[in-house]
Amino acid sequence: MTVTALVSAKSCGVTTSALAMTLSSTRPSLLAECDPAGGTIRAGLFQAQITAGTGLYHLAVAERAGEDALAQAFAEHLVRLDESGHRQVLPGLTDPAQAPALARSWPALAQVMRVLSDEGGYDVIIDAGRLALESGRLHSTLTPAPLLHGADLVLLVVRATDQSLALARHMTEPLRNELTDRGTGPDALGVLLIEDGPRRAHEVSEALRLPVMAALPWEPDTAAYLAGTGRAPRKLNKSALLGSARTALGHLQAAASRRALHQKYPPTQAPAALPAPAPAPAPVPAASAAPASSAAPQVAGVLQRLGQGRKDPRV
Repeated sequence: MTVTALVSAKSCGVTTSALAMTLSSTRPSLLAECDPAGGTIRAGLFQAQITAGTGLYHLAVAERAGEDALAQAFAEHLVRLDESGHRQVLPGLTDPAQAPALARSWPALAQVMRVLSDEGGYDVIIDAGRLALESGRLHSTLTPAPLLHGADLVLLVVRATDQSLALARHMTEPLRNELTDRGTGPDALGVLLIEDGPRRAHEVSEALRLPVMAALPWEPDTAAYLAGTGRAPRKLNKSALLGSARTALGHLQAAASRRALHQKYPPTQAPAALPAPAPAPAPVPAASAAPASSAAPQVAGVLQRLGQGRKDPRV
């Protein structure tokens, strides 16, 4: 499955889009609310029914306690978005002042999400919030950069307005450089277009020099419900927003699969001349040859604990 990170230059509906994609997934799905500026799902969709005792900050505390503690805490701090528990959310920070405590925990959390996707079959959606820059690069505290580095796709969420495009234009180059230097490559970067404005997909793509990988319609009633400011629409599951989000996930899964194949089987070019024989490689230590999940024992128990289920803290 895929790990998709959503970001924005300014508030453009990242959290609402992430919720729509998580709720519409036909597979087990997880929304990780990782905006260092603080989460809104707790006070929004959940109407403050989830206390500060549940959520992202506690994973930073657990990560310092040891490898197994992180796996246990990750499963325990998820909240169900549906009765079956197939769709879950990790509520975000309650206070932006908590963000510095997560700086050393982001890489471990990125590994957990990678395992949930690759071995657990989850669609993982990361709400990384509003981007912050420092000297032309992603801010080390105000942006969860390691989560973007490990994602299959990083989508810059923009509205179809000139104002939104003007703000997003300044973020594309730093993001592209970041994914080139530390992530899975610049082709992981694309646009999620919110169709709230006059600009068409091809105009947005030309303005930002990025592909529009998915688009969601502007549906105020469903968006208001997901933001916690309106009632649930009748026939929520048949809303245009969730239907389009389901289609978008299919497109993103296909894009991620193409990227994975391209990286595994890159196009070959005929060499200009036969190279000299390379020296025999040094033996690889057994530990280095281990798969990613074995190399990260802190995530070994996550899938097992998720399978056991957990109590909804609202009950």
